[in-house]
Amino acid sequence: MSFFHPLMSNNILREDLDVVINFIKQSDPILTQSSNVQAFEKEWSQWLGVKYSVFVNSGASANLVTMAVLKQLYGGGEIIVPPLTWVSDIASVLQNGFDPVFVDIIPQTLCMDDKQVLDKITDKTRAVFLTHVQGFNGLTNNLLNKLKEKGIPLIEDVCESHGATFRGKKLGSYGLISNFSFYYAHHMSTVEGGMVCTNDEDIYQMVRMLRSHGMVRESTDDSIKNKYKSDHPDLNPSFIFAYPAYNVRNTEIGALIGRNQLKRLDENNKKRNRNLTLFLDGLDEQHYCTDFILEGCSNYAFPLVLRKADFEFRDRLESHMRQNSIEFRRGNAGGGNQMRQPYLRDIVKDREWENYPQVEHIHHFGWYIGNYPDLEKEMILKLCKILNNV
Repeated sequence: MSFFHPLMSNNILREDLDVVINFIKQSDPILTQSSNVQAFEKEWSQWLGVKYSVFVNSGASANLVTMAVLKQLYGGGEIIVPPLTWVSDIASVLQNGFDPVFVDIIPQTLCMDDKQVLDKITDKTRAVFLTHVQGFNGLTNNLLNKLKEKGIPLIEDVCESHGATFRGKKLGSYGLISNFSFYYAHHMSTVEGGMVCTNDEDIYQMVRMLRSHGMVRESTDDSIKNKYKSDHPDLNPSFIFAYPAYNVRNTEIGALIGRNQLKRLDENNKKRNRNLTLFLDGLDEQHYCTDFILEGCSNYAFPLVLRKADFEFRDRLESHMRQNSIEFRRGNAGGGNQMRQPYLRDIVKDREWENYPQVEHIHHFGWYIGNYPDLEKEMILKLCKILNNV
């Protein structure tokens, strides 16, 4: 059998499909958002260690709703963001009228440099939107302490880092709001899906309404509903819209898959981390970076980064991977330096991205390669051998 290493394999199991099939076989099952969504939100909150979670239709929608909350709270201003992230993080900042302020990364975690974050805080800063890239922890004691002192909220993008920890607590339980994605390739999947998490009850109620057209009836707080009814006696209480919002609800089917996948998430994460250690130990240190900080990691995909900037070697490596049927994504999270993308050309000055050398190196000389729970040791060793023989 020829070698083939895909980005993802077998992330929706037969047992997940059987749960859905058995549910659909019921007489007249409710398929839209209902009791399974509520149960999944509760179970996810317990697993993460937060009070509230709201299930939405994607991680991108989680980003969008989160920034919509900040817009309601602060109006406008600046949001500090990494250039190495998924497009929806920065797009959601722009879509809600904020200005993105970029910060370079630390090569050992691929996450924002905490010292640069603190240096870029001004009186216009409304939040720090930190992405925990590829399962690595992006938090430091200094960052958390300084943000608390300055009263700057932390927003965590944990879309690629389910189960990663800092100081023994799961990432996503530190920020004012945190976002997760359950896209097919991630640690666990609802096919498409995401979660918005918080310990703040007012924000929770706002997110519930923003998820569903801004409808006040989506709130679980009677005092909120009664106030809107009292303030707007001319409106049908079932159709009061507090915000110009969205429909980013998910379904009972997505929640069923999520509930079933959550049962094996912790064990799968252990397998992913074992795979990562094997991978890094097997790489040739002369060519590839292997000094990533693994403490608290919950690996999403294998990081492959050249030690030296070498375009000729890069091109040979990519050709070699294609010839050996190894799927890869250059630029790592989101295709590399977001500052180079067309949607930012009217916002970012021409060639400004060159002032972010760490992200620039990842953009040109970094990739990710698939890691998944059923990946066998022999496959990883063979993968490393192929990469070392360029």
